[in-house]
Amino acid sequence: MLYFDLDMNLSEENLALKTAANKFAAEVMRPVAKELDQMSPEDVVAPESPFWDFLRKAYKLGYHKLTFPEEVGGQGLNPLQLSIVMEELAWGSFGLTLQLNTSFHAAAALGSTEEHIMNFTIPYCNCTDASIIGCWAISEPDHGSDGMPYTPGFRDPNIKGQCTARLDGDEYVIKGQKAAWVSSGTIANYILLMCQIEPSNGFPGFAGSGVFIFSLDRPGVSRGKPWNKLGARELNQGEIYFDDVRIPKDALLVGPEGYEGALISHLCLTTPMVGTWSVGLARAAFEEALDFARKRVQGGKPLVDNPNVQQKLFDMFRKVEASRQLCRSVYLYNYNWSNPPEKRLFEYGIAAKTFATQAALEVTSDAIQLMGGCGLSKEYQVEKFFRDARATLICDGSNDTIAVMGGHIVGHTYPRAQVGSCS
Repeated sequence: MLYFDLDMNLSEENLALKTAANKFAAEVMRPVAKELDQMSPEDVVAPESPFWDFLRKAYKLGYHKLTFPEEVGGQGLNPLQLSIVMEELAWGSFGLTLQLNTSFHAAAALGSTEEHIMNFTIPYCNCTDASIIGCWAISEPDHGSDGMPYTPGFRDPNIKGQCTARLDGDEYVIKGQKAAWVSSGTIANYILLMCQIEPSNGFPGFAGSGVFIFSLDRPGVSRGKPWNKLGARELNQGEIYFDDVRIPKDALLVGPEGYEGALISHLCLTTPMVGTWSVGLARAAFEEALDFARKRVQGGKPLVDNPNVQQKLFDMFRKVEASRQLCRSVYLYNYNWSNPPEKRLFEYGIAAKTFATQAALEVTSDAIQLMGGCGLSKEYQVEKFFRDARATLICDGSNDTIAVMGGHIVGHTYPRAQVGSCS
């Protein structure tokens, strides 16, 4: 279904990208996601699973490298185009869209050395058979959103990470565990790892962390079982364990002196991205409910002619549209590569993520309510959309915690009004 877009200046190229992404989402992603949702986490990534055929199709079309510039083999999309395509893909499957974009967009956001670009970025962008899969690991069993800037524990010297790196000559030794929430954790062959560095050299707590990138085909690396989840079940997630894993010293991309700024810069990009994926998810549920209301006859007339249903549909519609406009605006600002990373606005990324994910939960819940018993049935997709939407409130930072972070930033940096302000 086509939706009304308030941006009436979309170019022919933008519309073509949107149409192509929607076609792939409808014909490939939606059916595969529905099938994978009913499978065990182990079967999802088994060799004969349709998951792998999906990945190969997506890689051939370049949907795994949407966030990369053309000079390294990426798609070279501008922020508006990226927002449009991401929404369409998430309309097909939130989980599979996250799967495609978990690999190296984080590394791209943090900046790269020439060696890293040659060894990781270009091979990944040139990959067409899904043989290169990356993951981003920051969460730990006892640490999640509390390991982010502006939280009370970020600089607490008494809080120790469960995964650490120690310099030994020309190598770092990695020891510990990353949590089951590592996307692609049980299938990735490369990792972008964020962990505490010992000694921290004056940076307490999680502020004394670093960012590493390296291959996972090393002695001492092991994996947990694929995580069994309520929602986004088509997305592979699982623990990664490090038992004195040795990596080259130059695998360090960012040390403690730049970690906080790099992490904030990165989160400025991931938060509106999760928000945009949630817009696609919410839109999918709204359209399913709208189609149902038009076809379902009760009391001698279609549901859509019932005033209470009309009110609910409009409430869903406004939440989807408002979410899109906020997330797209943040995309246009934070994904503007002409702006240096320090100019990105974290509070707006948080606003986009928390607003759109909450809206997705409400819209998917309303879709079930509107459809009644049919909405609870697995014959329809809205019950899956609801489960997926519930996961978005935790994905890339619990909404409760990152809202505190946003409040800290606004409370301490928002400009005082010049007219009518309290003295």
